[in-house]
Amino acid sequence: MRDDIQLRYGTVAMIFHWLIAALLIANLALGLYFADLPRGDWRTELGQLHKSIGLTVLMLSVLRLAWRLTHPVPPLPAGMRWGLRFAARATHWLFYVLIIGIPLTGWIFVSASPVPTIFFGLFHWPNLWFMADMPRAQKIPLRETFNSIHVVLAWAAIVLIPLHVLAALYHQYIRRDELLLRMLPYRRTRVETMP
Repeated sequence: MRDDIQLRYGTVAMIFHWLIAALLIANLALGLYFADLPRGDWRTELGQLHKSIGLTVLMLSVLRLAWRLTHPVPPLPAGMRWGLRFAARATHWLFYVLIIGIPLTGWIFVSASPVPTIFFGLFHWPNLWFMADMPRAQKIPLRETFNSIHVVLAWAAIVLIPLHVLAALYHQYIRRDELLLRMLPYRRTRVETMP
């Protein structure tokens, strides 16, 4: 049996996890809502909010990845089959691809747009440098390509998030290995683990 503190994610990792999750889910819902709205002031305002939240997710996700690469994660429960272990690790890394890839492709997309990005109404967010002097004719196909990638990645997250939640509930209530408790504050867990 290992000490409780070794079985849990730290406070910083928990804050990154829950904050990014809340912002990502809110932004996915917002994107689905305003995508079909007719052009107008309301859609423009929601679009600016969507871009601001997405850029916040991007910044937090890069910081979270840096934290993850420099801080060990708790080991998976002992007795967990190879397939489940692989799925858990693969899902975590796929989430990193999505939480960075979705906003990054969005930033590329809006960098090719003539509409500026106003970060939460405070200041103009810069476009990506390599788009600055690009002719408009070259930006249009780039914008379409990265908008498509952005949408595909967003839908991948829409599918993966409920699966991730169901997997956490499965571990907590069916396998009873207390995996979910590792990411909840103020909860103690004492489970056998393996590297």
